Amino acid sequence: MAGKKNFPLRLDPALYEILERWAADELRSVNGHIEFLLRDAAQRAGRLPGRTSAKMPGPRSEDE
Repeated sequence: MAGKKNFPLRLDPALYEILERWAADELRSVNGHIEFLLRDAAQRAGRLPGRTSAKMPGPRSEDE
């Protein structure tokens, strides 16, 4: 499995705070939530062919 690509991302501090709260609500790290949102957007736009063998993380249920 290939490693993940690292790169700096500059965000407006207010947007980062929103993402931080949203990620906490979904029980994810900010980085994990940004990746989830980008993957979801790419799939909805038809840029990501279906679900691959790598499972896309989704919302977690309360019993997890």
